[in-house]
Amino acid sequence: MEIGIDSFAAVSNDAMSTAGSRAQAMAELLERIEQADRAGLDVFGIGEHHRKEFLDSAPSIILAAAAARTKKIRLTSAVTVLSAADPVRVFQNFATLDLVSQGRAEMVVGRGSSIEAFPLFGLDLQDYDELFSEKLNLLLNIRDNEVVNWSGKFRPALINQAIYPRPMQDPFPIRLGVGGTPQSFIRAGMLGLPLTVAIIGGETRRFRPLVDLYREAGKEAGHPPEKLDVALHSIGYVVNTMQEVIDDYYPGYAEAFTKIGKERGWPPMRREHFDEQLGPLGSLLIGSPEDVAAKILRHSEALGGISRVTFQMDNAGLSHEKLTQSIELIGKRVAPLVNAL
Repeated sequence: MEIGIDSFAAVSNDAMSTAGSRAQAMAELLERIEQADRAGLDVFGIGEHHRKEFLDSAPSIILAAAAARTKKIRLTSAVTVLSAADPVRVFQNFATLDLVSQGRAEMVVGRGSSIEAFPLFGLDLQDYDELFSEKLNLLLNIRDNEVVNWSGKFRPALINQAIYPRPMQDPFPIRLGVGGTPQSFIRAGMLGLPLTVAIIGGETRRFRPLVDLYREAGKEAGHPPEKLDVALHSIGYVVNTMQEVIDDYYPGYAEAFTKIGKERGWPPMRREHFDEQLGPLGSLLIGSPEDVAAKILRHSEALGGISRVTFQMDNAGLSHEKLTQSIELIGKRVAPLVNAL
């Protein structure tokens, strides 16, 4: 199983106050990607947001900087908000990244759970799914054809247009990132695309019917089982003692999810809910290396087998030093335990 990290390049309001602080936060992010590479992790993903508290509005540029400083780790988006982007430019950016990294690039594309990109780029949220469906169709067309003939509703047609550069990998790896919408799982299955499931709350096992929908749709579309690959993106933090979780992680996590809750209509984060998520069935991959490794295997069994899991640690305001320590534990202790078991 591949083990990796996803980052949204989150920074505190204080760090956003000066250009020097923002530059320092970016430098530390690149150091963490280097650390993940040295620790033997398989993949590092950068998300996409267009908000003050994140520095990831141009993920391919961050990943290109990381490519020049790493040797083995795969570099991916997590996720590219394809609905609000031009698929031609997205493909060109990641094809270039693939050349820079010598074949280590990939992308996870999705509709985006954060919607700030839609008004920013002049798009109508009422077209949320239709935009994504059309742009995904174009992106896959570009991946599979050097010369493209295509027409749609939201973008001018392409008539005998050659798209360059071409990536080193053929086919270039594209995964579909999904949340909890059944149609998204079915779409991934019908297209035969690898799936990345983002589970940030609740019980991971409750996503099994959706994963089954994905696999059944893929089977009915004629795709071989080995092509119907499932990855898991979860909130995580690995430490030596649970006291570190309570002291270091919980306060920032509670603050962040209470803030998100106000935007999305969720109740405030409470300690008892957090403790439930730490339990055997909860989605949070937080705890000691041994506990987290065992939980990853339970999640894999519950979902019918997964090939990759990525830890998202940006949501608790942790210091660069603590994030680096956790990455080291994930690479040196969690990954070997998972793959040994």
